[in-house]
Amino acid sequence: MILVSACLAGIKCRYDGKDNANIKVIEMVKKGIAIPVCPEQLGGLQTPRIPAEIYEDKVINKNGENVTSQFRKGADETLRIAELANCHKAILKQNSPSCGYGNIYDGSHTGKIIKGNGLTAQLLFQKGITILTEDDL
Repeated sequence: MILVSACLAGIKCRYDGKDNANIKVIEMVKKGIAIPVCPEQLGGLQTPRIPAEIYEDKVINKNGENVTSQFRKGADETLRIAELANCHKAILKQNSPSCGYGNIYDGSHTGKIIKGNGLTAQLLFQKGITILTEDDL
């Protein structure tokens, strides 16, 4: 089983209530080989929600509120699902403060990209799960 970011599967769970539908990911879910998750929703955040970015090891939304605990909870719950479904691979949404792998926004809310991983991507990687992004498909 492959874990995938729910927004890539066409689920409208992005911060702005939209999706990042990816035909390849949608087909994997339809075939039953992938399971969609949204760490931010699993962490208790609503959709739509105020956009957030990682800044100095904290996740701060555009209003300046610290939402790190919700992002950590979402990462933990996502790992729990990955373990229950025996997922050894994940396809995650690039640049996200949860799912970004290799690149994330820099925390300034200006669209600048830096090297780094989102909280969920980092946790899954540390637990031995192979991480890909939609850019790898």
